[in-house]
Amino acid sequence: MRQLSKTETYVMLAGGLLMVIGSGASLLLQPWAPYVFAPGALMFAAMQMLQRYEGQNFTVRRLRRMMLVSDVLFLLAALLMFASRGNFFGVDYLLYIKYVHNNWIVVLLVAAILQLYTSHRIANELEKEAKKR
Repeated sequence: MRQLSKTETYVMLAGGLLMVIGSGASLLLQPWAPYVFAPGALMFAAMQMLQRYEGQNFTVRRLRRMMLVSDVLFLLAALLMFASRGNFFGVDYLLYIKYVHNNWIVVLLVAAILQLYTSHRIANELEKEAKKR
């Protein structure tokens, strides 16, 4: 895996911290929470997309794709967090309550589980690959 520079690592850590602050503030019903979560998700996802894997290990490549899916889900959670503030999609109120309102939590949970799984598995696979050499 391509290592991030110091600046890129700090941007990624700041993005993760902003996502935690934004999601926690949203659970505490703070109106500014999406404005903190969305830039954090964008920073975190952008830095993870800069990490590339040029090796031939199929397992790491598959896990990397799963990690990119979780990044997209983080961005979707940010969009749904904004959508939960009001019905700006213009759908029927019952459809809005059923499919949009506070469903950002489910998307965020799926993204976090995928992120946790892939980060640990990639680390293990890269360690195995390094031992073979």
